[in-house]
Amino acid sequence: MHAEFIEVNKGVDVQGTEWSIQDLAKAAGTTSRTLRHYGDLGLLTPSRIGSNGYRYYGQQSLIRLQRILLLRELGLGLPAIAEVLAGEKDTAAALRTHLELLRQEQSRIERQIASVHTTLRKTEAGEPLMADEVFDGFDNSEYKDEVIERWGRDAWESGDRWWRSMTEDEQKAHVQAHLDIAADYGRAHAAGLAVDSDEVRAIVQRHYDWVTIGWQGKRPNAEYFTNLGEMYVADPRFAANYDRYGAGTTEFVRDAMLAYASARL
Repeated sequence: MHAEFIEVNKGVDVQGTEWSIQDLAKAAGTTSRTLRHYGDLGLLTPSRIGSNGYRYYGQQSLIRLQRILLLRELGLGLPAIAEVLAGEKDTAAALRTHLELLRQEQSRIERQIASVHTTLRKTEAGEPLMADEVFDGFDNSEYKDEVIERWGRDAWESGDRWWRSMTEDEQKAHVQAHLDIAADYGRAHAAGLAVDSDEVRAIVQRHYDWVTIGWQGKRPNAEYFTNLGEMYVADPRFAANYDRYGAGTTEFVRDAMLAYASARL
């Protein structure tokens, strides 16, 4: 967050209570080009423009930029930010809203930290993981843009509707099912089982059924299921989920998925 930049940079004073665009950009951790873009959109108007053509910003501009940066970090696009700012006439009320959003974000991050500590402790101790502990403080919507880019807006909206239609207990059960599958993959890999053995194929069948549920009943074909396994290996976020059960587990999962797809799909 850049929320503290006002207090940190009170000494950056160009003329009385004014900041040049370069000093304001430096204090806020952004660029002059970005500030000019905000100005062109009507989001951040300079207090005045000097005879040399330079833009200068006063105290109210700093407060407004603080709001813009916060809303950006909360995931709002510039058009949405413009609507929010247009509806705010009371500076003190806006700052109170700003503070409450920061407190909510602080609480979410604290829950994430506690969640990761729990996952690390249980992983090192070889204890089973629980979905409500692993994902406390996380929100699936943070991957919205990535899902849309990879598979299209329809895929995101369909999946999001399905996810939100479930109760909290159903969501936890779905996540827990995958944690159990991942743990079983890890045990099979540690035991040296072949990826095309009956025992491993039964795990992959559960995995395939789990993916099908997420697709709201649509059954992935061999190409999709195989590519999904490749993505697990290529994306370190997925690899971390599987390799917590032992180095090389992600590659084992990929190979098992490929063997299953070749034999069954």
